[in-house]
Amino acid sequence: MSASTIIFDNPLLQGTGLPPFAEIKPERVVPAFNQLLAELDQQLATLEANVQPTWSGLVEPLEKLTERLTWSWGAVNHLMGVKNSPELREAHEIVQPLVVQFINKLGQSQPIYNAFKTLRSSESWTTLELAQQRIVEAAIRDAELSGVGLEGEARERFNAIQMELAELSTKFSNHVLDATKAFSLTLTTKAEIDGLPPSLVSLAAQAARAAGEEKATPENGPWRITLDFPSFGPFMQHSTRRDLREKLYKAHITRASNGDLDNNPLIVRILELRQELADLLGFKSFAELSLASKMAPNVEAVEALLEELRQASYNAAVKDLEELQAFAASHGQEYQNLKHWDISFWAERQREAKFAFTAEELRPYFPLPQVLDGLFGLVKRLFGVTVTPADGQAPVWHEDVRYFQIADETGSPIAYFYLDPYSRPAEKRGGAWMDVCINRAKLTENGVTSIRLPVTYLICNQTPPVDGKPSLMTFYEVETLFHEFGHGLHHMLTKVDYAGAAGINNVEWDAVELPSQFMENWCYERPTLFGMAKHYETGEALPEHYYQKLLAARNYMSGTAMLRQIHFSSIDLELHYSYRSGSDETPTDVRHRIAKTTTVLPPLPEDSMLCAFGHIFEGGYAAGYYSYKWAEVLSADAFAAFEEAGLEDEEAIKATGGRYRDTVLALGGSKHPMEVFKTFRGREPSTIALLRHNGLVSAQL
Repeated sequence: MSASTIIFDNPLLQGTGLPPFAEIKPERVVPAFNQLLAELDQQLATLEANVQPTWSGLVEPLEKLTERLTWSWGAVNHLMGVKNSPELREAHEIVQPLVVQFINKLGQSQPIYNAFKTLRSSESWTTLELAQQRIVEAAIRDAELSGVGLEGEARERFNAIQMELAELSTKFSNHVLDATKAFSLTLTTKAEIDGLPPSLVSLAAQAARAAGEEKATPENGPWRITLDFPSFGPFMQHSTRRDLREKLYKAHITRASNGDLDNNPLIVRILELRQELADLLGFKSFAELSLASKMAPNVEAVEALLEELRQASYNAAVKDLEELQAFAASHGQEYQNLKHWDISFWAERQREAKFAFTAEELRPYFPLPQVLDGLFGLVKRLFGVTVTPADGQAPVWHEDVRYFQIADETGSPIAYFYLDPYSRPAEKRGGAWMDVCINRAKLTENGVTSIRLPVTYLICNQTPPVDGKPSLMTFYEVETLFHEFGHGLHHMLTKVDYAGAAGINNVEWDAVELPSQFMENWCYERPTLFGMAKHYETGEALPEHYYQKLLAARNYMSGTAMLRQIHFSSIDLELHYSYRSGSDETPTDVRHRIAKTTTVLPPLPEDSMLCAFGHIFEGGYAAGYYSYKWAEVLSADAFAAFEEAGLEDEEAIKATGGRYRDTVLALGGSKHPMEVFKTFRGREPSTIALLRHNGLVSAQL
C-alpha cells in the first residue's frame, strides 16, 4: 500500500460521525496524525492571524479545529483501552508527543487568549448565554493553567514537562496491564479449587483453554486463575486454600512494582514533574493547581470533608474488623489472627452467616439482558426516555459490543451509546469507565441548522458468558453498570447546544461523579430490583427473602468501605500537597504513614498499591480522588429528594425525576455545579443523607 493511499482513505481522518473501528489499523495511526497535525497547524496559524473577539469569529472556528483532533485522538485512545496491542502501543508512542506539542501550542496561543479576554470585556459579553459565558471563562482559565503567561525558558520547560508526563502516564498504564496479564495460577487438582463457585470454575477452565489448554473443562481442569477482577475477586472470597489466597493476594498488591514493569520510579518522577508544573504556574502545590478548576474551593475544604467522614467511619471500621476476627476465630484456631488475604474470604462467610445468602446465589437472577431491561425501565420511569437496541447501526471494535438508541417522549432519537460489557484481560484495561464518543452540538451548515446527537462509550469488565450461559452478574457488577450508565445519562440527556458545555464537558471534576453514584441507589429500590432480578433459566422472580437480605446486607462493613475510600483520597491529597520528592519519605512511606489513621489493618510492608493506582497516575484523578466522596455527598442528597417525595408515589417519582433531568442532567457544564444542585434541591448539599445511607449516622452522633 503506497503512502498516498494510506493518507487518502485513512479512517482516522474522517473527523466526524462514528469511528469506523474495523478499518482503524495501527499502521494507519502515524500517517493520519502526521497529516492531521500539519493541517491543524496551518488552520491555527490562519485563525491566529484573523481572529475576531466574537463568538462566531473565535469560539466557533476554534471548536471546529479542536474537534477534529479530539475525534481522531479520542478514537486511538479508546482503542488503547479496549483493544490494546503491541502495534497500537508503538504507534501511540510515536504520535503522543506530537499531539501534546500541538495541545500546548494551542493552549498557549497569545492571540487566542487575548481574543477571549477581549470578548469577556466587550459590550457583546452580556448578549451571550450563560453557557457561552462559562465556556469563555473556562477557556481563559485553561489557557492560564496551560502556561499561556509563561515565556522563554519557563514555557519551554512547561512544555517539556507536559510531554514527559503524557509519556509516563501511558507507560504506567501499560505496566499495570502487562503485570496483570503476566501473572496466573494454574490449578490442577480438585483440592486446589475447593470452595470455588461453579461460575468461577467455568471461567477458570475457559481461561485455561484460551491459554492453550485445549482440553480444559470445568469438571476436570486445569483451571487458570488470573489477577483480572472477575477471576481474582471471587477467588479471594471463596477459595478455602489459605496458601493460594496468600499467593494471589501478594501478586495483586505487588503488581507493577519490580523488574521491567516497576512503576515506583515512574511515580517519583510523575510527582516531581507535577510539583515543578505547579511551581511554574505560581501554585504552592499540585493539589492547589488541580483545585483551581474544581468545585471544592481549596485544599482545606477537602481535608475537612475527608476528616468528617473519617471520624464517622473509623470506629465503625474498627468494630467491623473486631466482629470479623471473632467470627473467623470461632471457626478454628488457625484464624486467631486474620491476615490480609483472609479478609475477603471471612467477610463473605460472615455475610452468608449473618444474612443467609451468598453473592453467588444471586448471580442466576442477574443475567445481563434482564439487568439492561431493568435499567432501561428505570430511566423510562424517572426521565421519560426509551432505550432500544440499535445493533448493526454502528461499527464496533469487538463482536460483544452492543449499540443502543435513546429516544424522548415523542419517540425522536436524542442520543446513542456503545456498551462493551465483558472482561478481556489480554487487550482491555481493567475497571469500568464512560467516555465521550461524540458531543451534542448545534451545527449550522450552508444556512441549515441541525442538532448533532451525543454518543457515549460505556465500558465494564464483568464476568463474560461461560459455557453457553449468559453473563450472570454479581450484584456489585450490577451496581457498576448502573454507575457507568449514570455518567452516560449525564452526557446523553444534556440540552446544552454548545459542545464546550454539553454533557460532562466543562463540569467541574469533583461534581462529575454525582449522576453516576446517584444511579447506584436505585439498585436497591424495589420496583427497579424486581424489574430485573429474574432467574435466567426459570424466569422466577428473585424471592422476597433475598431482597430483604440484600437490604440488610447493604451496610455490611460500610465503615470499612468508606474508610478505604478515605485512605485512597488522603494518600492522593498528601502526595500532591505536602510530599516533596527528594525528602526523607518515599511515596510508599507516605502511604504507610497515612494508613495509621485511615486503615484498621495496616498494609503489609511489601504492599505496593500505588504502583497500580491508575486513577491518579494514568487517569484524571490526580489530587482529585476525593471527588468520589465529594460527589457522593451530592448524589446521596439528590437521591434523598426522591425518598422525601415518596418512593412509592409514581407521580412524585416522575415529577422529581423530571426536575432532576432538567437540572443535573440537562444543564451539563452550562452552570456551576453548586448552582445546578441548588436549582434541583432548593438548598446547598448536606452530608446527612450520605451518612444515613451508609448506616453511619449513629456512629457519628
